[in-house]
Amino acid sequence: QVQLVESGGGLVQPGGSLRLSCAASGSIISIGALGWYRQAPGKERELVADVNSAGSIEYASSVKGRFTISRDNAKNTVYLQMNSLKPEDTALYYCRAYARTTQFDLWTQYWGQGTQVTVSS
Repeated sequence: QVQLVESGGGLVQPGGSLRLSCAASGSIISIGALGWYRQAPGKERELVADVNSAGSIEYASSVKGRFTISRDNAKNTVYLQMNSLKPEDTALYYCRAYARTTQFDLWTQYWGQGTQVTVSS
């Protein structure tokens, strides 16, 4: 099994910054794409940013230029640096990873429990 643990959420004023971290642990032999999603009350979960194992990155248009995703393969960790935060960024942020736990596995999707980000004055 694979566990994803997010950290770094909190309350921040508009224009402020936060850095989210997500560490994967368990019987992992390889990790593929890592990503961040978010879900605001009454809305569907949406992609924020994704980085695959080759380093290719995708951002939601609403966060381009403000958020930066990065990964540390040695630590099985993905980060999301969020700058110039807006009230509309308020949501529960989830980490998602594709991983394999044996050489015979297909890629399996795993989710973290989420970390709350609230942008408010």
